[in-house]
Amino acid sequence: MEQQDEPTKDQKIWQVVIAIPAGKVASYGQVAEMAGLGRQARYIGRALGKLPKGHSVPWYRVIRSNGQVAFPEGSEIYREQVSRLEAEGVEVVNGRVAMRRFRWQ
Repeated sequence: MEQQDEPTKDQKIWQVVIAIPAGKVASYGQVAEMAGLGRQARYIGRALGKLPKGHSVPWYRVIRSNGQVAFPEGSEIYREQVSRLEAEGVEVVNGRVAMRRFRWQ
């Protein structure tokens, strides 16, 4: 039997993010915990920043634990994240998502 390589830290994060259903969001800390990385929430953004071109990982479903979009308001990436979330039915008001309503459990 061939030995499977253990997924990298980044791959574990990407796998968790891929599992977030459309219309739901998760916080950086939630993704870190589910990927088995404990309290390494700050690392999640870095891992998502390393995604290869043409990937299908729904990075935009990951937001701050207070429901806030992490990118500077008005930036191109901020607008992209908000429009992708809204396209899935997630309400974004003043750069914030109601975590009680839209958090993935």
